[in-house]
Amino acid sequence: MKIERTFDLLDRYRDHAVKEDALCCRQNGVWLKYSSADYINHSRHFAYGLLEMGLKKGDKIITVSNNRPEWNFVDMGMSMIGVIHVPVFTSLSTAEYRYIIEHSEAKLLLVSDRKLYRIVCPAATGSAEQIRIFSFDETEGVRNWKEILETGKVNSGKHSQTVEAIKNTIQPDDFASLIYTSGTTGRAKGVMLTHRNMVSNFLSAASVFRLTSRDRFLSILPLCHVGGRMGNYQTQYSLAGIYYAENMGTIAANMAEIKADGFDAVPRVLEKFYAVIISKGSKLEGMKKKIFFWAVDLGLRYNPFGENGWLYEMKLKIADRLVFSKWRQALGGRVRIVGCGGASLQPRLERIFWAAGIKILNMYGLTETSPIITINRNEKGKVRLGSVGMVIENVGIKIADDGEILCRGPNVTPGYYKDPELTGQVFDSEGWLHTGDIGHIEDGKFLFVTDRKNEIFKLSNGKYIAPQVIENIFKEIQMIDQIMVIGEHEKFASALISPNFKYFEDWIKTNNIEIAHNEELIRQPVVLSHFTAEIEKLNKRLSNHEKLNRFRLVKDEWTTGTGELSPTLKLRRRVIFDKYKDLISQIYMKA
Repeated sequence: MKIERTFDLLDRYRDHAVKEDALCCRQNGVWLKYSSADYINHSRHFAYGLLEMGLKKGDKIITVSNNRPEWNFVDMGMSMIGVIHVPVFTSLSTAEYRYIIEHSEAKLLLVSDRKLYRIVCPAATGSAEQIRIFSFDETEGVRNWKEILETGKVNSGKHSQTVEAIKNTIQPDDFASLIYTSGTTGRAKGVMLTHRNMVSNFLSAASVFRLTSRDRFLSILPLCHVGGRMGNYQTQYSLAGIYYAENMGTIAANMAEIKADGFDAVPRVLEKFYAVIISKGSKLEGMKKKIFFWAVDLGLRYNPFGENGWLYEMKLKIADRLVFSKWRQALGGRVRIVGCGGASLQPRLERIFWAAGIKILNMYGLTETSPIITINRNEKGKVRLGSVGMVIENVGIKIADDGEILCRGPNVTPGYYKDPELTGQVFDSEGWLHTGDIGHIEDGKFLFVTDRKNEIFKLSNGKYIAPQVIENIFKEIQMIDQIMVIGEHEKFASALISPNFKYFEDWIKTNNIEIAHNEELIRQPVVLSHFTAEIEKLNKRLSNHEKLNRFRLVKDEWTTGTGELSPTLKLRRRVIFDKYKDLISQIYMKA
């Protein structure tokens, strides 16, 4: 059957044999599995329940939840009766939740657990309109979502024909979801997405990933994130089993346990994987250590489809047998494909994972583009490592005179909710969406994204700095966890560095140094000397004006919880700048 609206996925399940592990989550040490029949029935009952409660087409429901099968039941239940789903990150403040509740005019709110309820409840009770709150987990004093489900079951005879009638009225261009962008600065924007936006995108993704009904896919990205949601839909379209990772700390264990064939990720996840792998390799001794790092060095020079010649390929087979096969085995032994987007990926990580037989399909897009605009394929002539790939079908891109990437196609949002002025600012007269990203196209098909337009800055000598490019180079240093390049209107570029404190735990033991806390660590002359030496090495790869003239270490680990990173793990540059403004002043005091 033709898929034109998100809820058409349920009919695709219906038309195929019952899948026993359509949606799975880990609870109390075991994997709880929902079949495709469970998925269909729960979604329908939820839709019936909403109708019985008086919700109607065009109303909005907010979900603030971790990844779980229930998210899908309510998502599809809303979709088939035209209720707008407003999925929201779990890491926002009460004030941010209050803004979204009021701006969206939501009628109902679903939270996953007691912890989130305590954060969201004050926002809901303090909003202009009273909003009903339900919880997925059993939470004392909070109505449970199963009440809606049970209401739907009881009234299924009353509403089943109504739901079918509503479904028939829903068109591909109807407003289906409202997603508030996390942003790195300013207040969140409400991006409107239609069924056509999301469906066209996940169908394109499915044609690239080519998952099958025999595959198992570990879902890591939050479902409230447009990338996680797209991956969720495309995996369902492919009829592969979806297993939701428990949390960021259990990804490798979950993957090994289910023997995943693939997973989704942001660059930060891959950086963490690589750091753990290298840390373990550093603890090897003698010949084992030499072989390990010989394989790593080989992998960092990888090019796909035999481009490096027969001798390299022969060495790679040896490296795979001795080293890389063990990497795959640690992840369950079957992982072969990874969808990666949301931020800039270090090309060296892309190369080494490909060399290890784990194909990272790097992609690019925005919430406003549902999200994919371009993606690398796993086919000769259709992949360029270091790029974000080729444009997806039926979508067009071009580079403006100032280097900005423009996009047009069925995946592009109709605009921002309640904000025609902002909508008018991002679309030109020909209908091109201005992405705000800077890039270029090589060989007429491979897109390279170099930076955000509003993040590029100028030194006092008139030279431009693209911070993301420089930051990715310096993140090759194992001692660096996060780095932010600074220097706007100054004589030279500098950086604030959040060290990889996990790395230094082993380093402290090896060097028999007693250090009580991070602040003491970053003041150690030997630590500063190490950083200086490594930075000087990489400075040689940069133009004179791009080199880091000075740097300062900070005692804090940058996280979403402490505010330095957005929910999609991008640097919140304004937050970081404000937090360390005194330190930045010291850097340039004698410049």
